[in-house]
Amino acid sequence: MTSRAAPDWRELLTAPAPGEPGPQLALGVELRRRVRRTESRWAPTRMETATARGLAEPSVDVSLGLRPLERSTRGWIKGHATWDALRRPGHGYDPAQARWFVELYSLVRDARTLGTMPDGSEWLTLDDVESHLLWPHLAGARARGIAVTARSAAQTVALAQDASVTLHTERGPDGLIVTAQVTIDDAPVPTAEVRTIGHVGLYRVATAGERIALTLAPAEVPAPARAVLRTREPVLVPRAEADEFLRDHLPRLARQAPVTLGRGVELPPALPPRLEVAVRFEPGDRVEYALTWRYAGAPPMPYAATGTAGDRDIAQEKRLQDRVEAAWRGASDLPFRDAGAFTGADAAEFAAAVLPAVQRIDGIDVDVTGIRRSYRELTGTPEITVTTVETTDRDWFDLGIIVTIDGRRIPFTPLLTALTRRRRKMLLSDGGYFSLAHPALDRLRELLEEAAELDEWDTGPRISRYQTALWSDFEDLADQAQPAVAWRATVAGLRETGGVPATAVPAAIRAQLRPYQQQGLDWLAFLWRHRLGGILADDMGLGKTLQTLALIAHTRDEGERRPFLVVAPTSVVATWRSEAERFAPDLVVATIRSRTITRDRSLADLAAGADVVVTSYALLRLDEAEYAGIEWAGLILDEAQFVKNPATKLHRAVKALQADVTFAITGTPLENSLTELWALLSLTSPGLFPSARRFRQEYVGPIEQGKTPENAEGAPYRERRLARLRRRLRPFLLRRTKDVVASDLPPKQEQELRVQLSDDHRALYDTVLQRERQKVLGLLDDLDRQRFIVFRSLTLLRLLSLAPALIDGRHARLGSSKLDALVDHVSELAAEGHRALVFSQFTSFLQLAARRLDAAGIAYAWLDGSTRRREDVVADFRSGDAPVFLISLKAGGFGLTLTEADYVFVLDPWWNPAAESQAVDRTHRIGQTRPVNVYRLIAEGTIEEKVMALQQRKARLFTSVMDDDDLFSAALTADDIRDLLDG
Repeated sequence: MTSRAAPDWRELLTAPAPGEPGPQLALGVELRRRVRRTESRWAPTRMETATARGLAEPSVDVSLGLRPLERSTRGWIKGHATWDALRRPGHGYDPAQARWFVELYSLVRDARTLGTMPDGSEWLTLDDVESHLLWPHLAGARARGIAVTARSAAQTVALAQDASVTLHTERGPDGLIVTAQVTIDDAPVPTAEVRTIGHVGLYRVATAGERIALTLAPAEVPAPARAVLRTREPVLVPRAEADEFLRDHLPRLARQAPVTLGRGVELPPALPPRLEVAVRFEPGDRVEYALTWRYAGAPPMPYAATGTAGDRDIAQEKRLQDRVEAAWRGASDLPFRDAGAFTGADAAEFAAAVLPAVQRIDGIDVDVTGIRRSYRELTGTPEITVTTVETTDRDWFDLGIIVTIDGRRIPFTPLLTALTRRRRKMLLSDGGYFSLAHPALDRLRELLEEAAELDEWDTGPRISRYQTALWSDFEDLADQAQPAVAWRATVAGLRETGGVPATAVPAAIRAQLRPYQQQGLDWLAFLWRHRLGGILADDMGLGKTLQTLALIAHTRDEGERRPFLVVAPTSVVATWRSEAERFAPDLVVATIRSRTITRDRSLADLAAGADVVVTSYALLRLDEAEYAGIEWAGLILDEAQFVKNPATKLHRAVKALQADVTFAITGTPLENSLTELWALLSLTSPGLFPSARRFRQEYVGPIEQGKTPENAEGAPYRERRLARLRRRLRPFLLRRTKDVVASDLPPKQEQELRVQLSDDHRALYDTVLQRERQKVLGLLDDLDRQRFIVFRSLTLLRLLSLAPALIDGRHARLGSSKLDALVDHVSELAAEGHRALVFSQFTSFLQLAARRLDAAGIAYAWLDGSTRRREDVVADFRSGDAPVFLISLKAGGFGLTLTEADYVFVLDPWWNPAAESQAVDRTHRIGQTRPVNVYRLIAEGTIEEKVMALQQRKARLFTSVMDDDDLFSAALTADDIRDLLDG
């Protein structure tokens, strides 16, 4: 058995107790010099303490060393204090002091390599440190009780506050003399005594007899000043080279370091930098280029400002950069980079458009090598001829497609390849090139792809005789789609107009229109005159109904006698009648509230005697054929988000109606996705974005999902697509927000009330969450098929966030923290004379709220989807004394004006912020005179917090299109659901 060595008694018995401070530490500083063991140049060297006598030797090699010292009865000694010891646990020294040394070790070691000297001692060498952090760290030694002391008795050390280095140039008998002038704490010192610490400081070595005094100071030491200091003597510029130095080099030195000039020496004006564009043309239509900066007397510098501001004229570079990049982008949409290569059509565009634009800028030098080929751009409108040729298969025709640009016939096979590969441009064999982004070529690409999907092409494009609609599209290639021909012809007439003219308010309107409402009437009437539709997307409560009634009255004045059809949600049909009686009593309004109304009288007879026919979306869907058989002067789709899904029977029924013009009236033209906006535009402006597939590709993909074509930059491409979408929408969509046009409305304050679940409620919620999470996460890979199960689990968690009794009556004893908070607030508000609207999507939760209000003796009104006498309930609340109105979110999201209330409580958040905004705006609308306070009750630590985050994402999509905000994804994806279930 091997015996273990007995531990040393000193280690065990003399080590400091835990928490007891060990020996005090100091930073030892020593000037050291390198010496050779023999006179041979190949002999090894060693470092030793420098002496005043040794410094007098020629070419002495010294450096400044640092190491930790510890206090003993004999003063400061090495002892056991080493860099390694202080970095190991259990070192026995004061922790704060040890940490200071470890940080200094890291700081210096990161700046240079730690050297272990041949004599076995361990020193950190300070001379090459490049970190400005050195000086505040050294200054903090005193606060930790650490002395900075010389290691050698013959040396002293001091820390100065600051120092400076200036380059001085004066004339001498043999030329120009350049010297370095140094001050430490504002006192000049001999340059021969100064050595540098990287570019961040310096130290002075002053001798007096046998003693050496060291002074360390922070200073900016640019490279030229550092080089002059290391020479230890003045630098001579010979007389013959003086002019070159003054002209080419001194201005550059002056940008890098402070410079003073002696008598007879003047600093010439600095030559501005020039930008060199080196271009090399290579065979195969390839061009390489690189941009570099040229300064007089300096090597080429990179285009990006990687140098220090003192070394380069950054301001002048920036001015020239801005001009170059603006010229580049103005001449082409090729991506700008400071170096790269282009091939094919891109190379042609660079040579024919970009290079000439850049060459015209002062300050640019273009250096061209290789054989430069002649390129020219074809800018004419593509002329497309489409023919059909019979084949041996009687069911198929070959398509003959001829494209001509500027009289030049384009070979079809290369064109087809370029289009299907979605290239930006095409280069011809003779050096001509043209853009493939023309709308006619875009449509040609789309139709070719659609035709190719019908059958495999063996010999070229062909089309089935049964694809009559597709053939019509080919015939109507320049106008996108058959329904768009008349629409586009009408739009062409707008080019001659200078703006939207004013329209007089019809005498039949009994209201004083606000300025923005007058603007809305002008816009609607303008579109009406040109038989164009649009979307009136004003905020809730700004009087969209009044503006629309004014338009209808205007058409009566213009001689229109056919009726307008208004389609609205069932709950809003009566509102149209009451608004018409209030604002336009001369209009004959017929409302259809059930199918029984037309049993004894046909819809056509009813419409013939009316100016306005108001029906519901449900009745339109049920009696589609009857409504489609009438010729309407115009179609008004109120709360048009009801027809946001083009796959529904309702959307198809609206599309089948005969109307000269269609207007969509909605404050939320998109709620979840841009495809909803397209669905509305396909009804109001069918020629604006005729292809749903192309709209998804060009707008939905880039804006919502970040999809970009190959070689396109993500964010800039999305921004361009968004800007293009807004430009195309602008003539046909009018939106005003309340904070801009209704400044007289009182403020609306919105606040989230965080509600903490009780302990028992929390335990139940966490248990159910874990169970549902495990179930749902396994279904997300097939979300489309499992969507019902997934959303059932999410709904269960939302209900459990409100009240455990909603999922199991046996949990009723756990109560509801939200209802506790609600009753507390409305009790106080009722006592102060305020009135509140309380919204929830779950009528079962509203029933629990009603019971709590009954128990508290607080009167309330009730409205949900099953309420039959809706108008009476609303009137009772408006004229009564009940301080609370309990409303289901679906029933109260639109068609109500409840300005009697000035508080709103939203008991449960929903995925879509538009639904909540509509509910809140029942009270914050024209007619409100008091500030409106909105409280959203959020159960902390539940799915409701995730729902709020999802709301913000969808709200940003709306503002990015309707207003001006960031781009954001909006679709409720599997990742969204994972986030909702993330605990």
